[in-house]
Amino acid sequence: MTTQVSQYSPSSLTTDQLPPEAQLYQLALGFMVTASLQEVLKADIPDKLNAGPKPVAELAKASGLNEDALYRVLRALASVGIFTETSPRTFANTPLSEPLRHDAGPLRGMLAFLTDPLHLRSYAHFDHCVRTGETLCQPALGMPIWDYFGANPAEARLFDDAMTAFSAVVVPAVLATYDFSGIGTLVDVAGGHGFVLTSILEKYPQMRGVLFDMERVCVGARERIKKIGMEDRVRVESGDFFKAVPQGDAIIMKHIIHDWTDAEARMLLESCHRALPANGKVILLETVLQPGNGPDMGKWIDLEMLAFPGGRERSEEGFRNLFASAGFKLTRIVPNESPLAAVEAVKQ
Repeated sequence: MTTQVSQYSPSSLTTDQLPPEAQLYQLALGFMVTASLQEVLKADIPDKLNAGPKPVAELAKASGLNEDALYRVLRALASVGIFTETSPRTFANTPLSEPLRHDAGPLRGMLAFLTDPLHLRSYAHFDHCVRTGETLCQPALGMPIWDYFGANPAEARLFDDAMTAFSAVVVPAVLATYDFSGIGTLVDVAGGHGFVLTSILEKYPQMRGVLFDMERVCVGARERIKKIGMEDRVRVESGDFFKAVPQGDAIIMKHIIHDWTDAEARMLLESCHRALPANGKVILLETVLQPGNGPDMGKWIDLEMLAFPGGRERSEEGFRNLFASAGFKLTRIVPNESPLAAVEAVKQ
């Protein structure tokens, strides 16, 4: 009996060279990649492979995992370029798994959140979003996402860590392309633990800052700012940004406006308008959606906004209209090598 062999060899082809059917299978099975990534992150497999290839038996023993199950997970991930099987049942890191190490940079923090079971169980209710235009939070979590984080400190910490990790990718790129000179006091609205604000202040030593967020977030922010010795330059305040934000010469927000509908975003920008002097600036670090069919991470983040907070990503025209509705004029968009551009507007 002869065995019929497929006319293509998956191992010799890149994903976009596979037949359409094979590409669709890979896309449809993406939830398995998500679940598998979560397991290797929890087990620190990329860290364990930092010194070189290791047998799966050794990895399983060190991680407290079932050897056969771990082998099958690593074998599947290797088929999409995450790890490589260098010899039978022995694996090594690849350029796609190296960034998942704890010491390799900030990507791990974001992926730990994106692959968290919160996403897998919640997206089972994505149909609710598409049918109604509402978030999936009520059917999936029983409450809005911000209330859920308030009631689940461990999930909230994972989210906060992911946002800080993402900031570590974005901020150096922004600082390399956007000039913050001339700002005396910069207010970071919903600034988390202050990574964005303190990074800017480090480059601009004459500047002072105000970090503004929910009180549960400010607890961690105060600890971090004290730890890095910036208490004399950063004031931490908590409150409701829909009602009021601290006064300053300029306001910065990273990935905040995209959490909200146009009506809610307008209310937030109106709070900023009241807090700024004449010609004061609002600087948003946001994805700017591009036309066409090319790869655009922002279009996938847009679905995350639909699913959880109920916000949206916006195009240049969308930002222009939103700013105008709150008394601002879009003045420029400064792209950089990160996924987020600096979107600047001036108070009218």
